[in-house]
Amino acid sequence: MAEIVRMPRLSDTMTEGTVAKWHKKVGDAISEGDLLAEIETDKATMEFESFQEGVLLHIGVGESETAAVDCILAILGEAGEDVTALVEADASPETPEVKEVNTPVAEVKIEVEPTVTANAPVKAKKLIDGRIVASPLAKRLADEKGIDISSITGSGDGGRVIKRDVDNYQAPVANSIEYLESYSEEPVSQMRKVIARRLAESKFSAPHFYLSISVDMDNAIVARKAINALPDTKVSFNDLVVKACAMALREHPTVNSSWREDVIRRNHHVNVGVAIAIEDGLLVPVVRYTDTKSLSDISGEVKEFAKKAKDKKLQPEDWEGSTFTISNLGMFGIDEFTAIINTPDACILAVGGIQQVPVVKDGQVVPGNLMKLTLSCDHRVVDGASGAAFLNTLKTYLQNPVTMLK
Repeated sequence: MAEIVRMPRLSDTMTEGTVAKWHKKVGDAISEGDLLAEIETDKATMEFESFQEGVLLHIGVGESETAAVDCILAILGEAGEDVTALVEADASPETPEVKEVNTPVAEVKIEVEPTVTANAPVKAKKLIDGRIVASPLAKRLADEKGIDISSITGSGDGGRVIKRDVDNYQAPVANSIEYLESYSEEPVSQMRKVIARRLAESKFSAPHFYLSISVDMDNAIVARKAINALPDTKVSFNDLVVKACAMALREHPTVNSSWREDVIRRNHHVNVGVAIAIEDGLLVPVVRYTDTKSLSDISGEVKEFAKKAKDKKLQPEDWEGSTFTISNLGMFGIDEFTAIINTPDACILAVGGIQQVPVVKDGQVVPGNLMKLTLSCDHRVVDGASGAAFLNTLKTYLQNPVTMLK
């Protein structure tokens, strides 16, 4: 008996999925555990295995097509079994028609009408039996001057073009430029749809306020150089920031909290989400129990997450459960910015690049290396004083990296 395979819900935020690739075709025999398809969710492309056995009789969602969760993905059954009635029975008026989006580039041509000088004659033709009426002399003069005789208005009898018309002819001054307006459209990926929805919900539901601080990174630069001189060790400035944040969060549980409508959750563990940019948007995998891990452990996890994110291999457990988030655009040449809170976290830290600027030390103006940090706070959970205290603790750790080794 035929069985329906429905579009699975592969993450807690997934409402629809896109079939990236089918690994089986109609008529193939399917065993339990066989890889059926790759499905693009709002956060990753995931492999979907069959939980049933049988022959693949019907594919409900083609490659690159999108369908809502629980729609018919495929039907398995016995070879030759008719599933038409099953497909029709499952359809309903509320079920949206799924079509592959393939929007062509649209082009619009705009012709600018020629403008004519005040003294130029208006183009006119006097035809007799399909011929332009002009004197032989006028035709010869026009040909010598390279003038199209049909563009001259004749002043002779019946509109006949004569010598003086050619002598007095002034070519129209044209400003004929062809402009081309063009654009292309591409379908919005599942990831981008969910990012847009979640950011809008965060921005317009959580009352954001922002706190900024400058950090002297001279000691951090020296410390990182010394750490990276060790064999098989490579840490980034972002790894230092992640570690410093984890230790500061341990001292400031208010910042390591979340708004839960009826309660405020004070997290006793520290899970730092690290925003990673990919082509389709932003993913935030989570370094769990960050405060208990070494710099090299943090560095290794973040590198592995970045690789999995770019390959769309992150799993739901990789991005769930953050208690605080860091977004670093310093490597993209950004000095300072504000970030939107990754709900339900109460705060997110925006990290700018290290800038070489003049600073005053011991009364002298000397070269310095400053990095700007901006903390976005949900005012329902965190007050200004709490956010400021956290930032100052974070600053202390970054300006004295040796204290993170305790």
